[in-house]
Amino acid sequence: MPEQAPWRFQKIIRPMVDIQPEHVVLIGRVLTSVGDEVIENGFVEIEGKAIKRVGKVSDLGATAAKVIETGGTILPGLIQSHGHLAWDGIHDLAAQSMDDGPEIAAYKCASNMLVNLKAGVTTFRDLGVNRTNLFAKQAVAQGIFPGPRLLVCGQAIVQTGGHTYWCCREASGPDEMRRAVREQVRGGADLIKIMACHDTLEFTDAELEAVIDESHRNRLPITAHATYNDCIARVVKFGIDVVEHGGSMTEETISLLKEKNVPIVTTFAPVVVQSQPEIARKFNIPEWKIAERQKAVADPKRYEGLVNAAKAGVTIAFGTDCGSPAVAHDVIAPELKFMVKVGVKKDAYDAIRSATAVAAGVNKLDKQTGTLEAGKLADVIVVDGDVLADLDNIAKVKMTFLEGRRMV
Repeated sequence: MPEQAPWRFQKIIRPMVDIQPEHVVLIGRVLTSVGDEVIENGFVEIEGKAIKRVGKVSDLGATAAKVIETGGTILPGLIQSHGHLAWDGIHDLAAQSMDDGPEIAAYKCASNMLVNLKAGVTTFRDLGVNRTNLFAKQAVAQGIFPGPRLLVCGQAIVQTGGHTYWCCREASGPDEMRRAVREQVRGGADLIKIMACHDTLEFTDAELEAVIDESHRNRLPITAHATYNDCIARVVKFGIDVVEHGGSMTEETISLLKEKNVPIVTTFAPVVVQSQPEIARKFNIPEWKIAERQKAVADPKRYEGLVNAAKAGVTIAFGTDCGSPAVAHDVIAPELKFMVKVGVKKDAYDAIRSATAVAAGVNKLDKQTGTLEAGKLADVIVVDGDVLADLDNIAKVKMTFLEGRRMV
């Protein structure tokens, strides 16, 4: 483990937000996310931070816990594996990133953390805009503000003048790449992110080798924005741990992903949501982009690489790129539905697992969360309606428990 951020050593006398875990039994239809398991008339017992029992109501017996008839579906808390807390969905991300002061960025993080909890997100992987996510993590950990469990990268690292340089830590040369990584480590980052391409490949070989090596030397995973075949193949060969977005891929690249067990976090939501004029215009999306997105949504060939990767057994996890233009932080169902529509997930339950059990594995949290099993942390949500029959019901969150604490 790398040296901890200084705030980790502060003694907290009294948390400002001190929500205590409950001892409750939730009754309803239970989706454990263990395979395709469904317990039609089931229960989940929460005691303290953990799940005590999961089973059929007929096996519940006497209990001292408060029993809640949810009338809905009980499932693991959702894991958002690609989002940006300091972005609010306004189209001009560059202006927002450069003009927002750190105080406003912090308020946006705070507001979006509440939105995520209300949307059933109990773990949020923030892939950067600025350093604000480091302070959001501190605020949650120290009980200053309520939020989901945060995995943060600090600032994403980019070559000088590279893709989205206006919201990243720019660096040039191998030594500067190492320094950039060390700065994020010092700030308390859980992972490192790089922007490996836009229209062209970015980073020299020496730079790419240095940034990946330094991350691993500090025992942190490193993930890469990689959106087309040559970039994906390159970062995987150099030792990246996760690919963000993904895109076109040859059979050779897919085989490489399989061989090295590198997952992809897909992010279809920007294309899907920006293709809907009634939503996109509210976020100031220009008409040319709306038309471009409509063509993209209607073109199945655009997603063949990801579909082929999924069929080959490459792990595909859920992410929405929330905070990007028109993608609000409670946009969950459009991503899940499109995963099924294009074929990277076989059905609704498979899509849900991409945001629960699969995402937990990608983020090395599978021993703690991602499924409803006795002994795991009580990250549990209750939604109204049958999510397997209609994924839109995932938006009807009635309760969110985070480590046994009722946040919603």
